[in-house]
Amino acid sequence: MPPVSHINTIGLFGFGQFGRLIAKHLSPHFQMTVHDPHAIASETKAYHFDTAAQTANCDLVILAVPVSNIASTCQSIRSHLKPGCIVMDVGSVKMTTAKAMQDHLPADVDLIGTHPLFGPQSATGSLAGRKIALCNIRGQADRPVSVFLRRVLHLQVYSLSPEDHDREAAVTQGLTHLIAKVLTQMGPLPTRMTTVSFDLLLQATAMVRHDPPNVFSAIEEENPFAAEVRNEFLALVADLGANLRVTSPEQ
Repeated sequence: MPPVSHINTIGLFGFGQFGRLIAKHLSPHFQMTVHDPHAIASETKAYHFDTAAQTANCDLVILAVPVSNIASTCQSIRSHLKPGCIVMDVGSVKMTTAKAMQDHLPADVDLIGTHPLFGPQSATGSLAGRKIALCNIRGQADRPVSVFLRRVLHLQVYSLSPEDHDREAAVTQGLTHLIAKVLTQMGPLPTRMTTVSFDLLLQATAMVRHDPPNVFSAIEEENPFAAEVRNEFLALVADLGANLRVTSPEQ
């Protein structure tokens, strides 16, 4: 019996850091085919790579490509998808990817938007207890997929709309990545005279500082609510700085 009813095969598009994490955790449960013309040969030996057409001809197709490439990927695979299959993305924003899938994929394909709230740096071992957002876009495949994520991978699944996801992520991810970007550019940072709170801040920064540039761009530019949150944060920082009394080292 397959771990999810009617899903025996998975086609994975994209074999970057997160694509490799997906393959690691899903390949023990499904027959998996991967497509990524830019994959590094030394990292592909454990998986079956094939053409885009063969990879798209699966029960579940996962788009682990940059958010900016979702629309073009959908256009390139639409004619190769099986009727009744499921297409799922794992992007950091959901309104943009949901619209791209709805606009460019056939009506007889179920669509799910997901956002794993973890990455290769924060999920080095088991996925148990990690969070994942699940946005149903079309069809009812989200129900068995949610059951698999909870019962087999032991993830915490949060079902919500793409808009609600982006509103919350504009704060939780938008600010985290913004602060991490600034702290990284301020380095080298102190390592001796540190407090517990500062160590935790550095730990949070380390989890995202090595993300590909397209991840930061997607979080800050593709999320329609990110600019408002970012501008409010920067305005509050500027206001706070303007009201601080500054003492020079000589004094």
